[in-house]
Amino acid sequence: MRSLIVTLLVVPAAMPLSACSKTEHQHSSGSHAPTSSAKPAAAPVGDGMCEEHRVLEAVCTQCNPKLIPVFKDKQDWCEKHGFPESFCPSCHPERGGRPAAEVSADAAPADGTRIRFKSKQTATIAGIETARAAVRPNQAALVAPARVAYDATRLALVNARSPGVVRELKVDTGSKVKKGDALMTIDSAGVGADRARLVAARARVRVADESFRRESQLETEGVSTRASVLRAQQELDSAKSEEAALAASLSVLGASSQGVGGYTLTAPLSGIVTDRQINVGRFVGTQEVLLQIVDTTEVWAELDVAEPDLPAVRVGQSVALTFEGLPGHELGGVISYVAPAIDPHTRSAKARVPLQNADGMLRANLYGQARIAAGEGRSGVSVPRAAVHRVSDVPLVFVRLADDEFETRRVQLGASTDAYFEVLEGVQVGESVVTTGSFLLKTETLKDGIGAGCEAH
Repeated sequence: MRSLIVTLLVVPAAMPLSACSKTEHQHSSGSHAPTSSAKPAAAPVGDGMCEEHRVLEAVCTQCNPKLIPVFKDKQDWCEKHGFPESFCPSCHPERGGRPAAEVSADAAPADGTRIRFKSKQTATIAGIETARAAVRPNQAALVAPARVAYDATRLALVNARSPGVVRELKVDTGSKVKKGDALMTIDSAGVGADRARLVAARARVRVADESFRRESQLETEGVSTRASVLRAQQELDSAKSEEAALAASLSVLGASSQGVGGYTLTAPLSGIVTDRQINVGRFVGTQEVLLQIVDTTEVWAELDVAEPDLPAVRVGQSVALTFEGLPGHELGGVISYVAPAIDPHTRSAKARVPLQNADGMLRANLYGQARIAAGEGRSGVSVPRAAVHRVSDVPLVFVRLADDEFETRRVQLGASTDAYFEVLEGVQVGESVVTTGSFLLKTETLKDGIGAGCEAH
């Protein structure tokens, strides 16, 4: 374990590290320290840089003059130029106005890094508050955002089965339909042609049937041959097959064998028409979605489970759901599906919970929160959620060793609740962890050294 001792005076918590700006600089009550007549090499302006003074904006003493006493007490001050000596843009242009390890550095602090104040009172002045790690009943629950979505197996997109013109609409958005109800009538040239071919096929069946009967009679009388009878039988079977195929084709389209060139689209399931994209008189093709029908008696709650929580989530777990738009209601369900892939942008995976919705209370895109039962309840060491920080995706806490000394601990987290994180490794029962005023502690662990005095140069 590496132990790093840093001596500092902490800035009071009430003093914000505000972003640099010309307006704040122009209205600050203190005047700037004299600057060198020689213009320093310009540091490139990047994320987090003060464009006016070419230093990291979070530690720009020109725009945040209240930071000056902090750096002076740390003996990190260039009186000549009015900047901290460790990254003075005039004396150290090669550092680009940044501390040796800036507050936005990617590397997480080493486990065991220690920070010691100059006096025991500075922690109080800085507003640092702590809470003890304690054994608490672990509800073994994970929290994830939830969103109501339609059950994809209960949603139908209705399209035309043959190109044509919409002649009549029988439903509109919001209409409740039952499976098999008529939705609209479409006039189609293709359907008219199929009906004409069906009429011809039926005529052919009649002729072939008469021919077969006649040949069979003549064979009985010894006039016709067996071969002639077989040919007549083959012609009859062919005509019947053609008739059946055309009749089935029209039936699939929703068209009867009678009529001219129209057919009727019917509802494939019971539900509510939630979208209509067509009007009477419009020509529609087979690829175009005309209506959307949804059975809302059962919906899905889709959970976004964070990547670190996924090992504890599986099919069959119980879930308690609350929604912002339904205060006072808590719904229960069971996970039926966990996605096998993680979204590369959100670093989370979808989990699905089917919910009964006979009263229609749950509407699509209703947002809420899910608490997933992550296993059997147990007692474990836990700390307040406010005590846990993430640096480069590494969870850590600050443990108070003495009134003026703190230590960084990398921790392994377990289950969480709205108020606490379970700590599997890194903190012991009874240790005090910082819950308020930890900003400067985190900042100091990321500064790995202070440069030599400017005046030495």
